[in-house]
Amino acid sequence: MLSAYRIEKYSQEFETKTPQEIIEWAVDRFSPYIAMSSSFQTQSMPLLHMATRVYPDLPIFFIDTGYHLWETLMFREKLAAEWSLKIVDLYRASRWDVFVRQRARTLPGEDPNLCCYLHKVQPMQEALRGYKAWISGIRRDQTSVRAKAKFLELQKDGLLKINPLLNWTKADVNRYIEENNLPKHPLYEKGYRSVGCAPCTIAIGVNDDERSGRWAGRGKVECGLHTDMFTKKDLTELSQEFQTEVRD
Repeated sequence: MLSAYRIEKYSQEFETKTPQEIIEWAVDRFSPYIAMSSSFQTQSMPLLHMATRVYPDLPIFFIDTGYHLWETLMFREKLAAEWSLKIVDLYRASRWDVFVRQRARTLPGEDPNLCCYLHKVQPMQEALRGYKAWISGIRRDQTSVRAKAKFLELQKDGLLKINPLLNWTKADVNRYIEENNLPKHPLYEKGYRSVGCAPCTIAIGVNDDERSGRWAGRGKVECGLHTDMFTKKDLTELSQEFQTEVRD
């Protein structure tokens, strides 16, 4: 296990490394106990392309919330076949089925934090048990929260989160996509620059911030995977954040 000192030192060194070099370092050190998450939107393509060429058997976690646009699901299936991806689908815990079914239409709007926690955060927490490292595609230019991120981030449970694209910009992403002729999400040209769940994603203008179409008007910019919500292990710890009464 890397010490806090070594993690900080590597993070500083990675500021001048390419994403491919960082991925190679991670795979060499942590495989087979390493996985990657992907939302299969256009901006996810470069990291997915790089990582699976360094390590073809890399597990790719895809969180199936049940709210995805069908275009996202079809795009995922197409890439899985063409790139021979090792996709692992993640779902909410079955104990929440009755609660969610009763609120399926209203939960994303009434309490998006709770919705994200049940459908995204908890499934990812569970899937990463037994792994030592998690490759994520976040970039500093995406949100104010991500602007403070580091290349290596040690989680409370010992999991090491690795962010190879952290200092890339939107221009870097677009350039890599064009240079490598990577496919784009079917809705990209229709204004869906950042694609999440259907109830929480809208098309935006050409000059708008690429994530402005996510949770528009709800004062929310993150699902929780990349915030301190991910360190919470149950709803008791989140009682001050969630307004919906939950009965298990």
